[in-house]
Amino acid sequence: MSSSNTSQQLEALRLPAAEFAAALAEIDHLAELKLALCILALLQQKEGCYRYLGYDELLADEVLMRALGTQAALVDALHRAVARGNLLEAQVAIAGCARRLFVWNDADGRVWQRQLQAGEWQPTAADEIEALPPRPSLYALYEDNLGALTPMIAEAIGDAESTYPREWIEDAMRYAAQRNARNWRYVQKMLENWQQEGRSHEGDSGGSQQRGAQRGKWQNFIDS
Repeated sequence: MSSSNTSQQLEALRLPAAEFAAALAEIDHLAELKLALCILALLQQKEGCYRYLGYDELLADEVLMRALGTQAALVDALHRAVARGNLLEAQVAIAGCARRLFVWNDADGRVWQRQLQAGEWQPTAADEIEALPPRPSLYALYEDNLGALTPMIAEAIGDAESTYPREWIEDAMRYAAQRNARNWRYVQKMLENWQQEGRSHEGDSGGSQQRGAQRGKWQNFIDS
């Protein structure tokens, strides 16, 4: 697998393990699985009272349609997901236009469906919140800021994701690039230091004297 493909495919997706793992494990159709993963990722970028996606949003999503290939494949995958019970569907009118909306079938999604059916909640054009631009994967961030992504570094980044908050890893990569310390050892050392001493001890939090001390402390990692 090339490093560019790795960057695109290994983006972390945070899910409540028990409920979602059980649902995904039942999927036996590849297009339906791709749809489920894309929908879960898109819903995480939503805000508002309820998180839902319109059919038109799914059709316009480049990543999803590249994965599925055709509109017919999207329609079939949606039908399978609804029939399996992983997705809930509602058809409503928003600003005079008929819309098909989808949510994941969890506790919030079931409340959403009940309130729609009872007429207790009605989406409006103001409720439509565009999905945020996708954040670059940590692998792409490494390539963009520090250098070529080797299998060993990719494995180290994956291990770091299970240990540290994503924001810490992103910041550590950017700080390393700013200091021209373009190697994973420096990033790893910074993460370990933050975990042990707290983010208040990071190199940029103090004056020039503190930064100089930090640089001296990690000079071997900068030069290697």
